[in-house]
Amino acid sequence: MLHVLLHMAEQSGLQTSETLARAMDTNPVVIRRIMAGLREQGLVHSEKGHGGGWTIACDLEAVTLRDIYDALGRPEILAMGNRTDAPACLVEQAVNAALGKAFDDAEALLLRRFGEITLAQLSADFHTRLTERGGAITPETSHAA
Repeated sequence: MLHVLLHMAEQSGLQTSETLARAMDTNPVVIRRIMAGLREQGLVHSEKGHGGGWTIACDLEAVTLRDIYDALGRPEILAMGNRTDAPACLVEQAVNAALGKAFDDAEALLLRRFGEITLAQLSADFHTRLTERGGAITPETSHAA
């Protein structure tokens, strides 16, 4: 989703779900579903009908990765977890307790870091990379090898 938002920030005017989906190699329905959560939080705006589409509706300086994570419904961050939530085996209980604490600590640290990174910082990094390459902004810029 960060990829989509940064593409939108670089383009003037409305971006259709179809255009964004092509850039992300996904289905427009997936884009619309995800963007709906961002719209509810005031991060994007949509216009329906012919000529409609999506635009950024927020200040990139004020929006953090944590804001976006929250707007997306706080999806699972870590794919790893305990094999069984309530194991009968005492060894597995001990392992779960240790791993559970480690996972909780890692997630808290990651979410704290998300709160320190703004969309503006990501955009600035993109522009630095673009300048180093000597390129111009095009819809394909971030995909150049």
